Amino acid sequence: MRLLNNIFNSTKLAEKALDAVWLRNKTISQNIANVDTPGYKRKTVKFEEMLNRYSKGGFKGFKTHEMHIDIGSSGNIDNINIEVLTDNKNLSSRLDGNNVDIDNEMASMAKNTIKYNVLVQSVNASLRRIKSIINEGRR
Repeated sequence: MRLLNNIFNSTKLAEKALDAVWLRNKTISQNIANVDTPGYKRKTVKFEEMLNRYSKGGFKGFKTHEMHIDIGSSGNIDNINIEVLTDNKNLSSRLDGNNVDIDNEMASMAKNTIKYNVLVQSVNASLRRIKSIINEGRR
């Protein structure tokens, strides 16, 4: 049962990461679409920082009964929030106040696409493991 819980938790984490990568893709596309809009400030997605904070949750108590109170990190991946932030830094080299750098956005899009493909492969591998466990359990 513990093995199955670990597989489900890793799948759940990969699903959450896929949500973040998908939102980041939409955000980068929005930045690219507004590259010529005066005053537009680029947007970024904050997920990895939240995931690091979650993974460094510190001390976590081990529950031996379901009625026990959680100690430390709750371990619930659903509590990780994906945030879209506006980059209001005044680092624009353009006179119109737009701070979108098309080369940077295109590089971010390529990096994000690679992340998406790796995560999809990870989820598929997890689902194959679950299928294998179920099929082997029947024998």
